[in-house]
Amino acid sequence: MRIVIRYFFRGLRLILAPVMLISEKLSTPKSVERTPEEQAQVDQACQQLALYQFRTCPFCIKVRKEIARLGLNIELRDAQLDPIHKQALLEGGGKVKAPCLNITHDDGREEWMYESDEINTYLHRRFGQA
Repeated sequence: MRIVIRYFFRGLRLILAPVMLISEKLSTPKSVERTPEEQAQVDQACQQLALYQFRTCPFCIKVRKEIARLGLNIELRDAQLDPIHKQALLEGGGKVKAPCLNITHDDGREEWMYESDEINTYLHRRFGQA
């Protein structure tokens, strides 16, 4: 019975994954407008950020939409399919859970932020326009 349930959910994931990705593409908002100088400053600040994510995770999609809305160039790291990123997430953050924003501070200290709402609040507070 367990194997039937396992294959049912795998099949369901195979069907829903493309729907979720297409939905993300169609509903991603336009990014904010910045001057080239402002965007260069934002891009420089984004070099200290990396998002560990799973491609079809609804919470990761939520964070990627906020990144797109704010016009941020944050490195996306697939912790589901890339074993190197998965291991880095486990060693740095302590658990393989997505989404996770890795913030490297100026003093070299790393901060691992796991909750999508917390990540979106942080991004909006740091890069959002008044």
